[in-house]
Amino acid sequence: MQRIAIIGSGSWGTGITALVASHADTVCLWSRDEHIAASINEEHRNPIYLKDCRLAPNVVATTSMEEAVAGSDALILASPSAYLRTTIRRLAPFVPSTTPVLVLTKGIETGSHKLMHEVVADELGGPSRIAVLAGPNHAEEVAAGAVSAAVIASENAEIALLFQNLLASNVFRAYTSDDVVGVEVCSAVKNVIAIACGIAAGKGAGDNTLAALMTRGLAEIGRMVSVLGGNPLTAMGLAGMGDLVVTCSSRHSRNRAFGEALVAGESLEAYQERTHMVVEGARACVSVCELADEHHIEAPISRVVYAVLYRGLSIDDAIESLLGRVPNEEFYGYMTRNEAAL
Repeated sequence: MQRIAIIGSGSWGTGITALVASHADTVCLWSRDEHIAASINEEHRNPIYLKDCRLAPNVVATTSMEEAVAGSDALILASPSAYLRTTIRRLAPFVPSTTPVLVLTKGIETGSHKLMHEVVADELGGPSRIAVLAGPNHAEEVAAGAVSAAVIASENAEIALLFQNLLASNVFRAYTSDDVVGVEVCSAVKNVIAIACGIAAGKGAGDNTLAALMTRGLAEIGRMVSVLGGNPLTAMGLAGMGDLVVTCSSRHSRNRAFGEALVAGESLEAYQERTHMVVEGARACVSVCELADEHHIEAPISRVVYAVLYRGLSIDDAIESLLGRVPNEEFYGYMTRNEAAL
């Protein structure tokens, strides 16, 4: 491709810029921050996120959405979920109706309960040109060229293939899927489970406890995926198990790190201000619990995270409530796509 536009200059926006720069003549990164844009243009570095990553000479930055999108062959969206709709609404007048769109944002919109690809389709139209990307990919390692893998999902196989070709390299393995719902639900719920793992780690939990939380969290994700119309097997793949493991265990994970900070007495607001990063799981758990209520989905881990963050439940009481549950069958509540549609 000749020109790629990337919207969002945070960690993931910067990391994906480094990844796709070798596949295009020009990559234009939009930032709301003039300081970031100036630094990328003058020094080829983001001064706030991924400071050690030197961007290629064919990367340029701008604070103008119109300039970022003009003449682009594809659009990649890396805005936090809380700002995605407003950002896309501002961007929409400049995006041609045929431009392929890849969504990196993970979450479920508060209130509407829409997935991120649905939010983008609301504002830009053309859902068949939209794809989503997920997988065990911390921006720091992707930017450094570490071997990584991801899944690209779209209802349109040609769009999935287009972005697969744009991103794939000998160190970044990109697979395709048609299960957009499953991939997106996995991406949102795993962040909630990662907060729970961070809380457990902050309380001194060992490997057995963390493994149990991740595994039962995976079952929770699978129930949510299957009831909402996705393929429960997606929860066993890169968007599910893969991303869950890395988000729950890595030192790069803001969701796990926030859980640990919460145990140490730091509030959500203070953590986000200190790190300049959005804790997506803290926002997603609201919609996850509302969806669980609406569809009668058993989601005990997500519910205790929500209660700790927004209902004043103490961490000790949250742990006790989980341990007091009577174990059920391991894989209850799963349905096929056809069953979910009935």
